[in-house]
Amino acid sequence: MEFDVVIVGAGPAGLSSAIRLMQQAKAAKTELSVCVVEKGSEVGAHILSGAVFEPRALNELFSNWRDLEAPIGVPVTHDDIYLLKSETKAQAIPHFAVPKTMHNSGNYIVSMGNMCRWLAQQAENLGVEIFPGFSAASLIIEDNVVKGIVTGDMGLDKHGEQKSSFVPGMELRAKYTLFAEGCRGHLGKQLIEQYQLDADKTPQHYALGFKEIWDIDPNKHQAGLVLHSAGWPLTDASGGGYLYHAQDNQVVVGLIVDLNYSNPHLSPFDEFQRYKHHPVISQYLAGGKRVCYGARAIAKGGLNSLPKMSFPGGLLIGCDAGTLNFAKIKGNHTAMKSGMLAAETVFAALQQGDVGGNDLTAFAEVFANSWLFDELYRSRNFGPAMHKFGSILGGAFNMLDQNWFNGKLPFTLKDTTLDHAQLKLASEAPVIQYPKPDQVLSFDKLSSVFLSNTNHEEEQPCHLQLLDSTIPISVNYAKYAEPAQRYCPAGVYEIVGADTAEPKLQINAQNCIHCKTCDIKDPSQNIRWVTPEGAGGPNYPNM
Repeated sequence: MEFDVVIVGAGPAGLSSAIRLMQQAKAAKTELSVCVVEKGSEVGAHILSGAVFEPRALNELFSNWRDLEAPIGVPVTHDDIYLLKSETKAQAIPHFAVPKTMHNSGNYIVSMGNMCRWLAQQAENLGVEIFPGFSAASLIIEDNVVKGIVTGDMGLDKHGEQKSSFVPGMELRAKYTLFAEGCRGHLGKQLIEQYQLDADKTPQHYALGFKEIWDIDPNKHQAGLVLHSAGWPLTDASGGGYLYHAQDNQVVVGLIVDLNYSNPHLSPFDEFQRYKHHPVISQYLAGGKRVCYGARAIAKGGLNSLPKMSFPGGLLIGCDAGTLNFAKIKGNHTAMKSGMLAAETVFAALQQGDVGGNDLTAFAEVFANSWLFDELYRSRNFGPAMHKFGSILGGAFNMLDQNWFNGKLPFTLKDTTLDHAQLKLASEAPVIQYPKPDQVLSFDKLSSVFLSNTNHEEEQPCHLQLLDSTIPISVNYAKYAEPAQRYCPAGVYEIVGADTAEPKLQINAQNCIHCKTCDIKDPSQNIRWVTPEGAGGPNYPNM
């Protein structure tokens, strides 16, 4: 199948680019064929975000979004920010001491899954073709030019042999292909390597973000209240927590754990379970019911780690490139804007008679002249400061940088160490004893994965590929006590026979919630995440 533009991923970046393309075509009274492929079973099924939403890009995309009944949630009414000093103590931080990027006046508490469902409806109304349940498995590259993608084969058994239900993948060819797969997209990763898009950039940095939705006591609910925290329980890692009071007596609670931590015994999932027991958080959750769980990697390197976003035949956009502004803990409005800028660049080229396949280097100038670049530039020191100086000193630096100097200090901090290279040997790091879940506020991994509605066709090739099957035991288990069994938030990786002479790594791929943490944090870089059959993975209802 041939199109003018193929877009990989129906998230905020991909859908915004599709909409902007068709808006321009309609205004110019010209025909344009745009296709979006989405590996989730439906649009929104794989979307997970906090999310406090800044509507700046949405205002530009649809000035009448209120009339179109966008699912914008509830407006933020108040910000509370705490430093958690211990498992029981906390210090409220006055607003003047908080970086202004953390203030949320004018923003909304939303479900980005529902927002993407609404964006998809607007895109289809404009004539965009959206194919959910189809994974973009591989690239079509001819003469060093990206010509489109191939969707994944369906109906293969675990040995890669064709079953009776076999359906081969389709070639979707385009003049230009936009990649909006989200953080650590597997095709985006290939493109960055193939075209050396990250040359002369600092390494991308990541965090693992958790989210749960709770129904709580209406008497405790304060619609629009936003709570952020730093400090405990992350004594061996950097990051922070959040709790947002959404609609219908629900709160969303989560913890963000930076993946540059050094202790291989650390379990981000168990840190999150501990977090919910702090009185600042438990006061709202007590007596409530957990109704959904999920986790997703977050690209947080910002401008310093942003690769060249153009290459022959296409563009990287949104979190596939790393446009999230970690100083705001927000990436949805930046992803949307990057998609809109990409659409404007592609449409202008096509209108000028471009037959496709070129390196749209003009995008770099369009991006540099946008508010998106300005916003990321002003926040470029935020992440490196937190990594270099810690939560307290780094927070103080960022308050001065943002509130006094408006993000324009005459120097740029750099963070040049890869996240996966930070681990100490297991013998050199203290073992962390986590409390058992009480099944009231804290829970185990398997019951959590159940709430993510995750499912994969069992008889299919494993989408978590080991480049060398001996490394998990000979290197990772021997040196680091195989951290995959702890950094994975879904119980995918398990050491069986640990008390025998021949322990083995068991991969429970059925549990995978597509967070990509293993692809990022494996100290040997031996795990490669590829797309499973389309529609596999979590089915988040309103995350």
